[in-house]
Amino acid sequence: MGLQDVEQPHSSGVEAWYMDDSTEDQRLPHRLVPNKPVSARDLAADLGVLQWHLDADKFENDPELEKIRKERNYTYQDIINVSPTSLPEYERKIKSFYEEHIHTDEEIRYCIDGSGYFDVRDSADRWIRIWTKKGDMIVLPAGLYHRFTLDESNYIKAMRLFIGEPVWTPYNRPQDDHPIRRDYINNFLKSHAGTVAAH
Repeated sequence: MGLQDVEQPHSSGVEAWYMDDSTEDQRLPHRLVPNKPVSARDLAADLGVLQWHLDADKFENDPELEKIRKERNYTYQDIINVSPTSLPEYERKIKSFYEEHIHTDEEIRYCIDGSGYFDVRDSADRWIRIWTKKGDMIVLPAGLYHRFTLDESNYIKAMRLFIGEPVWTPYNRPQDDHPIRRDYINNFLKSHAGTVAAH
């Protein structure tokens, strides 16, 4: 079963949109004018990005979350607080989160409180910004170019999930010859592989 075939229960009214080219503060929304939204359905079908909306107030004992964990074999979890006062070496880490990169495994984040932006590249190498808020759970497939930043609230508390032992290694772009990136292109970007730029 492919990522796009997985049922997404209680699919959120998640907000996602194409970004402008401004170099202003990365925490700003950076919407195009007029806004060009992207649906959760298109994110899943075209890029393999999955999302759910859960009850974050009962994350410690939520049967919906447990069902997703079992179905997707997420055996590891921890909690991360990202804010200027809670994250050691905050400035360095927030800068590294915003470097465009891939991972060799899925990136799974469940927003328990606060909010932030996950930016992902589409098949034509354009940035799509996904606003993840309390209750939103997002899965970015291995090999997808992405980055993360806080929004203007400067705070997110998130559960990190993983299959097996966690490996947090980012592979900064360019990684188009990496086997995981090639697998991702073959799985999701086949019809657009020639248009994906190798920066």
